[in-house]
Amino acid sequence: MSSLYLVDDHQLVREGLRALVQAWGHTVVGESATPTEALAEISQLKPDVLLLDLHLDGRSGFELLANIQRRNMATRCIVLTMSTQPRHVADALRMGAMGYVLKGSAGSELASAIDAVIKGRRHLGPEVADLALQSFTQQDKDDPLSALSPRERQIITMVVEGASSTEIGLLLHLSPKTVATYRSRLMAKLGVSDVPALVRLAVRYKLVDSEVL
Repeated sequence: MSSLYLVDDHQLVREGLRALVQAWGHTVVGESATPTEALAEISQLKPDVLLLDLHLDGRSGFELLANIQRRNMATRCIVLTMSTQPRHVADALRMGAMGYVLKGSAGSELASAIDAVIKGRRHLGPEVADLALQSFTQQDKDDPLSALSPRERQIITMVVEGASSTEIGLLLHLSPKTVATYRSRLMAKLGVSDVPALVRLAVRYKLVDSEVL
């Protein structure tokens, strides 16, 4: 069958996923709780499929998606998450994810997603497809974040979650000065003067979930 790599910050979830996918005949070649460790191991192990959560103990799965896309890596990604934010679905697809599965789904849904992605097809369950449609068709005139690119939203998300310019630069392979310039320009663009105001804006327009802050 195929080789998989698991990224989730809960060990119990990883253990359950490992048992499940191995019962389906796949091989789990590695697992991690952080984007940094995962990127290094995926580069070395070259798994066929990555199962990726978006919320990783203060970090974001979008970091890993961005690096995989930037490096043009062959590993195909399925986002496996609790997030039902339409924007998260759309951003994950824009950043190269081949599938998006909600953690509340049946195991058969994940099995179908893995089989589809291995064959080079996208997989969105009915509920997720509806979320994606909402994101691409909703009226964003009153949403100041709607015009931001995935990279700009990624940087704002990391700032809101407390990452410094140096930390963001290391993860995104940018200089701290470039990150600081990004942040200042984006805050001016959004009309906010400090990080607390940026946090409130990000929560209000559901760029991030308030419970993970």
